[in-house]
This record gives sequence, C-alpha cells and structure tokens, in this order.
Amino acid sequence: MKAAKRIFDFVVAALLLLITSPVLLLAGLAIRLSSPGPALFSQTRVGRNGRLFRCHKLRTMVLGTPSLPTHEAPAKSVTTVGRFLRRFKVDELPQLWNVLKGEMSLVGPRPCLPTQTELIERRRELGVSSLLPGITGLAQIRSIDMSDPALCAETDAAYLKASSFGLDLRILLGTFYRG
Repeated sequence: MKAAKRIFDFVVAALLLLITSPVLLLAGLAIRLSSPGPALFSQTRVGRNGRLFRCHKLRTMVLGTPSLPTHEAPAKSVTTVGRFLRRFKVDELPQLWNVLKGEMSLVGPRPCLPTQTELIERRRELGVSSLLPGITGLAQIRSIDMSDPALCAETDAAYLKASSFGLDLRILLGTFYRG
C-alpha cells in the first residue's frame, strides 16, 4: 500500500504541477504586483515522525506577519489576492513540490507548526505522526481545523485506521467538490 500510494502521489503531483503551472505563474504575478515581498512562502512544519521540513505555499499574508497557525493569524494580515487564493485553495499548489520530494502526500493529516505542541503530542499518542502530512485530509473535508487539537488529532487517527486508496480518492474528490 505504501509503495502504491507513493507512486500515485508522485504521478498525480507531477501532472498537477504541469497542468497548474500557468495558474501558479499568474498567481505569483498577482501576489508580486499587489504587495511587496516574494510570491512563494516557506515555513517550517512538522512531518512524519516529528521530522521538520520546509512547507511551500503561495504567500497570502502581508510581509512580516508572525508565524502563527492560520486560525490565530489576524484577519487583516491576509492580502486581497491572498483571500482569493485561499478561497480556491490555489495557495496550496506549491506543496505539490513537497509531495514530489516525499515530504508530504496528497492525502494525510495537515502539517502543523512546531509550536502546536498539543496537536503534535496528541497525534504522537494516537500513532498519527507515523503518516506523511497531506495537502488535504479527512479533517479538512469535515471542516475541522487545528483550532481544536484534540478533535483534529482524533479525526486524523480515524483516517489512519480506515486508510485505503478508496478513502484517499473520496477525500481528494471531497476537497474539490464540497456540497
């Protein structure tokens, strides 16, 4: 299962990067024209087994915003272009590079910041830290964010227990087709 998931992740991430490259270029240009600073943003996140890695995103906040979980960041920090990118999940596209590098999967628990110790500990207790973090996951399609660390970790553990190729496909479809 792990080898098949890795192959699926790699092939789909490579295809998505190719297909979405014009969107990434346009989004990067819009970011650069609308606010000072780089279009790409990299942040240290917690990966499989607690290993730290640099998670890539398109920048959606003004330069100098403190490194906080999204639910704790001041709303005024998000740029106008950033609101649009977040709404349509375009800001997550650079994480496809993380998938190609094997640091992330398409589906898994969302990577958290090293400062989110309650979530990290709860995930470790439930065995979730053994998974690669994902661009999307069961918690995301259930609209559960990291503001409730216990519920987020328990949902991630439910994903671990029920993990299958079919579930991953349902989560991927649920990410794009919420309704």
